Amino acid sequence: MNTAAPEEIELNKKRKVLERLKDKLAFREEAMTELRAELEQFEANYTMEVGRLYADLDEIEAQIAEEEVKLVPDDEEIKKRAEELRRRAEESAANAENGEKCSFKFNPTSEAKKAYHNLAKIIHPDLALDAKEKEKRHDLMAKLNDAYAAGDQNRLNKLVEDFRDSPDLIMGDAIGDQFVRAIRQIYQIKNRLKELREEKLVVELSELFILREKVQAEMLEGRNLIKQMAERTKTIIKKSERRLENLRNLNAAQEDYVKEKFGMDISAFR
Repeated sequence: MNTAAPEEIELNKKRKVLERLKDKLAFREEAMTELRAELEQFEANYTMEVGRLYADLDEIEAQIAEEEVKLVPDDEEIKKRAEELRRRAEESAANAENGEKCSFKFNPTSEAKKAYHNLAKIIHPDLALDAKEKEKRHDLMAKLNDAYAAGDQNRLNKLVEDFRDSPDLIMGDAIGDQFVRAIRQIYQIKNRLKELREEKLVVELSELFILREKVQAEMLEGRNLIKQMAERTKTIIKKSERRLENLRNLNAAQEDYVKEKFGMDISAFR
């Protein structure tokens, strides 16, 4: 009966711990990738439904401020406010345009999840023990995350195939070296798990995540919070449009009066 040497027994223990941690890390990386993609998708949907309306409202508010400047052209505070509102309107328009470009629906298949998990266990950067290998694995992990978030099963399969026969998977070191490698990898994985917990906490405290949670809670109660927000914004837009029209009429009447009374066209000075 062959009895394993003490160092082999300890190495096997470390390997079992390492395998469990690899699984845990792969799951956490997958969950974080999914959360980022889901929030990106939610933000795009929010922009389509509400954000573009806010952009419209910001544009109207900027035009209102510019009409107010025409009424009191010497008021520096009103000028400054008009400039700030114009900048905000331009930023809102750009954000709305960027949000509308993202229309991909994130919905990974079970096959994609399996491919991601299996490859993440193998190529994770925190399994590398030198800077060069770590950098290489970072690039691979970035490609894996991109392919998974994009729902590109063909790209996921290719990444798995490309790495399957990699010499990086060959281990021919002495037991002592393997033991040290396992200890370091365990340490690195635990650090990465800590980073993922911290990143998840930051995400969960973000305004976007909190809004998504509120929207989902309302949906469970049969209410569409996004639609309600959109309808409220439409109502505010209508009021602002009326105010803008009144200001334009007032400025036009003022221009007509000056032109009729003094024969001057003051629109050129505004």
